[in-house]
Amino acid sequence: MNHHIDPTNTALSVGAFMGGWHLVWSILVALGWAQGLVDFALWMHMISLPYVVKSFDFSAAIVLIAVTTIMGGVFGYIFARIWNKMYGDMHHAG
Repeated sequence: MNHHIDPTNTALSVGAFMGGWHLVWSILVALGWAQGLVDFALWMHMISLPYVVKSFDFSAAIVLIAVTTIMGGVFGYIFARIWNKMYGDMHHAG
């Protein structure tokens, strides 16, 4: 069985996931629902911190989504290369 994963496809998948996750966060901020979600998450973890979600800023949202998409792609690519190297070494050693 081939356990090789394609670095480009992994980069695109992880980048899309991370960017999409932060797109959802930006929408929650724009709708005014983010503070309640943060408050709930902190309560659930028994943490009390003075975090305040600021008002929606379109340019900040674009930067957030772009940076997390790019970083997700970079991490996905690196992960796939490491995975393939480690599996290839283990596969050929045994």
